[in-house]
Amino acid sequence: MPVDAQTAAVLEAVESLGLPPVNECSPEDARTNFDNRPRAAGPEVGKVEDRTVPGPAGDIPVRVFTPTGSGPFPILMWYHGGGWVIGNVRTHDGLCRHLCQQANCVVVSVDYRLAPEHKYPAAADDCYAATAWAAANAAAINGDANKLAVAGDSAGGNLSAVVSLMARDKGGPAIVHQLMVYPVTEFKLDTPSYAQNADGYLLTKAGMIWFWGHYLGNEGDGAEPYASPMRASDLSGLPPALVITAEFDPLRDEGEEYARRLTQAGVPTACTRYDGVVHGFFGMPELVDKGAQAIAEACKALREAFDSG
Repeated sequence: MPVDAQTAAVLEAVESLGLPPVNECSPEDARTNFDNRPRAAGPEVGKVEDRTVPGPAGDIPVRVFTPTGSGPFPILMWYHGGGWVIGNVRTHDGLCRHLCQQANCVVVSVDYRLAPEHKYPAAADDCYAATAWAAANAAAINGDANKLAVAGDSAGGNLSAVVSLMARDKGGPAIVHQLMVYPVTEFKLDTPSYAQNADGYLLTKAGMIWFWGHYLGNEGDGAEPYASPMRASDLSGLPPALVITAEFDPLRDEGEEYARRLTQAGVPTACTRYDGVVHGFFGMPELVDKGAQAIAEACKALREAFDSG
């Protein structure tokens, strides 16, 4: 099917901003351009607090969103997208508010270290450390450590998969669900969806080459499972998963293949492709109806996981 009308309007609006493609920018300029994109504020929640948690290279900033009510609430760790180079807790503030409200959970949005200043595995190490902190200090954020999930979009979807692998490999913390929204799972850029959607749909193949180039210390790092979770030889024993993909997205096929690999490994996994939309649609619920639908699907899966956790 063609790009849906609402998504086409978004593409036209982004093009009208006249910003250069990310792969023609310095990391600093790419961050500024991404930060300055107009975004909806998201719904009101009970409380929003900025704080820091200890990490492997110093304190990690986090933004904690708490629902209205008394708690303790389930905890959702959120790792933002942006190719490990751009994005922060501010760019994903509105989305985290939706997740907090609809899943009725504390959302801990992690401002992990960015590349190229901090290359792989800095982002993954920070996200794991913040997750371990939340599990050990749940009471400090009015949370329930027995109901802990991880989630992220794009590079954040990659980090959600990777933290799940780390938690399994390191013996904790226990994670009841992993939500991966159009995740990066494989360093190779050779899937049919990369060929079909290389240009014209917000995220480009050239952009992904640029992101990977900044994130990895060398190409050999791309073969490591904590960079490319698809490379993990064993995916058994991981948390139940929901993978959300977009039709017009270079990352579509690797997300869906990772979902197949999880299923083959015995991990309860659902995978939903949203047709007619592009990478980033999950963060546009006010503009794209399918973004709102995907958030509702994700929050339903989270609530069910928390209820069984």
